[in-house]
Amino acid sequence: MKIENRQHFLIVLTGIVVALWLGDMIVFEPLGKLWSSRSTAITNLRNQVKDGNGLIKREAAIRDQWKNMRANALPANTSQAAQQVINALDNWSSASGAEVTSIMPQWKNDSTNYMTFNCHVQASGNMGTLSRFIYQIEKGPMALKLDSVQLDAHDDAGQQLTLDLQISGLALILPSK
Repeated sequence: MKIENRQHFLIVLTGIVVALWLGDMIVFEPLGKLWSSRSTAITNLRNQVKDGNGLIKREAAIRDQWKNMRANALPANTSQAAQQVINALDNWSSASGAEVTSIMPQWKNDSTNYMTFNCHVQASGNMGTLSRFIYQIEKGPMALKLDSVQLDAHDDAGQQLTLDLQISGLALILPSK
């Protein structure tokens, strides 16, 4: 092969390599990224449709649960709600045998749609009575949640215990029609 033909061949080969490189940079790489992003978007949309179909199938159960939550929420009137929780705590303590020694209620207005009733409760008794007291709170229909539970022993045998509870309750503020 002559030098002129070799130079011409190398120039054409270099041109082809540069054209392929530019084609990859300008055409194939953006198309690959577009393909990947569309595949991700399609996967996300399919997952959203699947979740939506699941919600549609569970609509009745979700509506029943929401109706139950609304029915068992604390009243929007703060004094009525506090009295209702205090009466319930008194009933639960007498049913379990625990002695409630302190109740410190506090309201927190978190939103225009709801308020939370935070209450610090101290009770004393033995392990059986305090566990029954906690069980009564948990199984009750009121919209109450135990945020924290702490047990402290007052004797070496651990028979006399003090229970510190942080309870929060939900009061829904329903819009007037």
